[in-house]
Amino acid sequence: MARIDEVVVLADDATGLQTGTVCEPSLGASSTALLVTGNWFASVSRDDGRTWELLDPFRVFPSDPSLFCCDQLADYLVPERRWVWLLQYQPVRGENILRLAVSDRGDPSGWHWWDIAPADLDPAWGGLWFDYPDLALSDKHLYLSVNLFDIRGIWRRAVVIRWPRRELRRSAPLRRMHWSTTETGSLRFAQGSTDTMWFASNDARTSQLLLFAWPDDDERVQSWRLPVAGWNPTSYDSAGPAGERWLERCDDRITGGWAAGDRLGFAWTSGILPGRPHPFVRCVVLDEQGLGLVAEPDLWSVNGAWAYPATAPNRRGRVGMSVMFAGPTHPAHAVATLAEDQSTWQSALSGVSTDPPRGGVWGDYLTCRPHVRRPTAWRAMGYLLDGGSDRRNVEPRVVTFTA
Repeated sequence: MARIDEVVVLADDATGLQTGTVCEPSLGASSTALLVTGNWFASVSRDDGRTWELLDPFRVFPSDPSLFCCDQLADYLVPERRWVWLLQYQPVRGENILRLAVSDRGDPSGWHWWDIAPADLDPAWGGLWFDYPDLALSDKHLYLSVNLFDIRGIWRRAVVIRWPRRELRRSAPLRRMHWSTTETGSLRFAQGSTDTMWFASNDARTSQLLLFAWPDDDERVQSWRLPVAGWNPTSYDSAGPAGERWLERCDDRITGGWAAGDRLGFAWTSGILPGRPHPFVRCVVLDEQGLGLVAEPDLWSVNGAWAYPATAPNRRGRVGMSVMFAGPTHPAHAVATLAEDQSTWQSALSGVSTDPPRGGVWGDYLTCRPHVRRPTAWRAMGYLLDGGSDRRNVEPRVVTFTA
């Protein structure tokens, strides 16, 4: 059973009211400090969430060559005691940059950073722009996945970049490798990957999971198409107590992935199916060695919709989830744990919004991380609306929970 141990709410002074209902909160956590990011804020706590300081992503770093835009990701590299902060910048003449910032201080502070543009990876990609990034760590590398779009907003390809972890301590240019595909996009990593980074996308037309593996000691990426039970990539109809909508921008991109023991798993949001009257979380668990299907423990309810799952194993190998729920209530944040037999999820609500989101939009992703000090616990990022439907009523929250 999922048990919530602590909920830390970021007040207005922590976010500077730079919040949005498409919040996309992310989290890096050491034993004593927290770095939280979202649309369009960043905050640091040096006392495990008791007090907070706003790190304005529009001002912390130079604006050249363009202004900060939106998507951010944060993480903490435990062995190196190193913070990682990724920021997405606005396109200029159809091309933008991602900024990878690193801090070796406990605060975190004293950042050094590297900028990367699509044309830095391939001159033929000039005029394209990055969007929808994901970050993950393997034993030896930091991995980034991201989509590339043209100036008309048409998707062109997905790319995965990796950097050696040991080189992040220096401000010198980083060695990197990249791999790309025009077959599928919105690649999501399996958090907890070790000597091989696993990542995936999906294809609703063929009811397949598109699985990829990039070993740390190999330059080649392997791929498989694996059949799974079908899902609905449309029909995200979900309404709150008075008929207010909240999933108007939801889709079936994978938003959760994990590697734990000899199991791999991925999770995404499906639309309504016969017998499942609300959108729900579609889950697939695989055997890592043979890639056989082990279980499909979907999270669903006859009472309301589940959406936007984010997953990670704790240090004991149990899988936890940060996820949203609504229907009988306005959008509520929840956490969940996967049973050891991989069959079911046990959930608990961390809080419920007082109001629905203006425009009916939420998302696009949440975050779940293993707890640094407590082997059986996780830290989850979610958010709610408190006191109104405006973006300034958004309250991000850090939730500590155990199985």
